[in-house]
Amino acid sequence: MAYNPSTKYATLASQVISLIGGPQNVRSAYHCQTRLRFELRDESQVDTAALADVDGVAATRSSGGTFQVVIGTHVKDVFEEVDRELRSAGVSVEAAPGADDKGAKRMRPVGVVIDFIAGTFQPIVPALSGAGMIMALLAVLVVTNVVTRESQTYVVLSFMANAVFYFLPVFVAISAADKLKTNRILAGVVAAMLLHPAWTGLVAAGDPVSLFGVIPLTLASYGSTVIPILLIVFVQSYAERWLNRVIPNAVKLVVVPMLVFLVMGTLALAVLGPIGTVMGAGLAAFFTFLTTNAPWVPPVIIGTLLPIMVMFGVHNAVAPLGFAQLAQMGYDSIFGPGAICSNIAVGVASLVVAFRTKERKMRQIATAGGITGLMGITEPSLYGVLLPKRYPLVAAMIGGGLGGLYVGITSTHRFAVGTSGLPAVFLYIGNDTLTHFVNILIALGITIVGTAIAAVALSFRFERPTDVEAGAQPEAGAEREADADAALTAERGGLVTAVRTGLTELTSPARGTIVPLAEIEDAAFSSGAMGPGVGIEPTDGAILAPVSGTVLAAMPTGHAFGILTDDGTEILVHVGIDTVQMKGDGFSGAVTQGARIVAGQRLVTADLAAIRAAGHPATIALIVTNAERIGTVKVVAHGPVLAGEPVLTVSH
Repeated sequence: MAYNPSTKYATLASQVISLIGGPQNVRSAYHCQTRLRFELRDESQVDTAALADVDGVAATRSSGGTFQVVIGTHVKDVFEEVDRELRSAGVSVEAAPGADDKGAKRMRPVGVVIDFIAGTFQPIVPALSGAGMIMALLAVLVVTNVVTRESQTYVVLSFMANAVFYFLPVFVAISAADKLKTNRILAGVVAAMLLHPAWTGLVAAGDPVSLFGVIPLTLASYGSTVIPILLIVFVQSYAERWLNRVIPNAVKLVVVPMLVFLVMGTLALAVLGPIGTVMGAGLAAFFTFLTTNAPWVPPVIIGTLLPIMVMFGVHNAVAPLGFAQLAQMGYDSIFGPGAICSNIAVGVASLVVAFRTKERKMRQIATAGGITGLMGITEPSLYGVLLPKRYPLVAAMIGGGLGGLYVGITSTHRFAVGTSGLPAVFLYIGNDTLTHFVNILIALGITIVGTAIAAVALSFRFERPTDVEAGAQPEAGAEREADADAALTAERGGLVTAVRTGLTELTSPARGTIVPLAEIEDAAFSSGAMGPGVGIEPTDGAILAPVSGTVLAAMPTGHAFGILTDDGTEILVHVGIDTVQMKGDGFSGAVTQGARIVAGQRLVTADLAAIRAAGHPATIALIVTNAERIGTVKVVAHGPVLAGEPVLTVSH
C-alpha cells in the first residue's frame, strides 16, 4: 500500500469527528486554507471544551451555519483523514466550496478552458525556456561558424534542446493530470504510447492498422503535439474516477491501471488522438494563413493588448498557441514577437514614470519595475505603476502595438521559447540567418521610442501638477492623498527598500488601515493560534503579494493564499473573514498554486463591496505561520498604509 502523508493525522481526525457529535451529526464537510468546516445537524452535540484541548486543534468557531475547527496550513492533510472516515460512514464531503467540479460549473466555459490550459502549461514553461536557450545558443554557434550542422556537437546539442519538444505530450499529460487531479503516472504512460517507436514505425510504413481486426487505428504522429494529449487526459480523468468507484478495493491497484491503459490507449489511437491532430492542424493552418496573408495581425494584437490579457489571465490561453506552432513548424510568430515588444514597452513606460514623477515611493517602484519589465517580468510595473497611473498603460499599449506592427509586417519569428525580455533577442537567431534577429532589434527600437514619446507626452496631462509643474492646482482628492503619503513616509523615516541579511520584509497587500492582530474579528487569527501577524482594513480590492516566493496553496475560492519565500518563511494572506462561504463570488483573477510570484504582483482582485454586502468583514489577515521555527516577527507600521509599504519584518 502506498504511503499517504495524511495518515499520521488519522487520530486527530477521529478525535475531531467524535467530539463534534460523530459522523451521524455531520451533514457535510470541507476545508479552507486553515480550518475544517462542518455543517452539523445539531451543534449542541459539540464538546467545544474537549475539542480545545485536543493536540493539533488551535481553536474552534461557529459562524454562518458552519462549525469551524482551526488546524493550520496543513489542514489539507488532516482533511484527507476526515474525508476517509466520513465517507466510510456515508457522509457527503467536498474539498471546499467552489472547488474542482463545483467551481468549474460556476465558471464560464471560456474561463474553464483558460484555467485548464494555464494550469497545465505553467509547470512546463521552465523546461521549454531552458531548451529554448540551448536552441538559441546553438543558432549563434552555427551563424558564427563555430560549429556546423554536420558536426557531432551540433547533433548532441540539438537533441538536448529538442527532447522536451518531441516528448512534449508526456510532460503535458503529467501536468494536465495534476490539474485534473487524476493519476499523473498513468497519464504519462498513455502519452508515451503515442510516441513508442513501434507506433511511429507503423505510421512511417503507412499500412492500415487495426485492433483485433475490427477497430481501425488512425495513422498519425504525435511527437511535439499538444491538443491530442489534452483531450486524452481530459477523458481519462473521468474514466479513471469511474473505474476507481466501481472496481473493488482488493483488486483496484492492478485492475484500474490495466483498464486505463487498454481503454485510453485504444481511444487515444482510434478516436481522441486523431481528433486532436485535426484540431491542431486546423489551428496551425489558421495561423499559417495569418502569417502568410496578414502577418501583422497576431503581433499587433499581442503587442497592444498583452497587459490587458495579463490582467484577466487570457495570455495563458494564447501563449500555448505559440508553443504549439513552434513544436510543429519550428518557429513562433503568434505570441513571442508581440510579447517581447509589449514587455519592453511596459518596462520603458515604467521608467518614464520614474523620470517624470516626484513621488518618492512611486519613483522607487517604477524604477525597480521598469528594470524587471525590460527583463520580461512585467507584473510589478503593471500592478504597481501602469494601472494606478493609467497613462503609462496607454503609452505601453501604443509602443507595443507599433513594435508588433513592424515584426508582423516583416514576418519576424522566434525559434525557441524563453522569457520575453531583452535576453530573449537571441531566440530570434535561426534558419541560418540573422534577419529575424536584426528585425526584432529594430522592432524593439521602435517600441522604446514610441512608448517613451507617448508616455512623456501623456505625463504632462496626467501626472499630478504638484509632481511636475509647481504652482498648479492638484486634481480633486490628490492633495490629501499626497499629504497622507508624505506623512507616512516621514513618520517612518522614508520607505525601506533594501532587504537586510537575516531579515524578511512583508509589505501591505493593499492600501488601507492597519488592524492589530487582536482586533481581527476571527478568533483563529486574533488569538495568535495561526501565528503572529497583522490585519489590514483595505480600501482597494487589488490584493498584492507581500513578498516574493512560491504559492504553496491557493484556495479555489480565491480568498486565501499560502506563500513560501526563498528563505523559508511561510506566509498566509487571508482576504476577509469567513469569505470561504462566498464560494468564490467577489474574487477574480487569482494566481494558481505552484506559481512563482514577486512582491507587488496581484494575487487576486476582491470586490470589497460584495464582501461587505454578504455580511463579512473585508479585513485582510497577513500571518507568518511558521514563526516559531523561523524567528521574531515585528509589526513596523500603524494607521494608514499604502500597498507595498512594509508592515512586518521577520528576523531570522
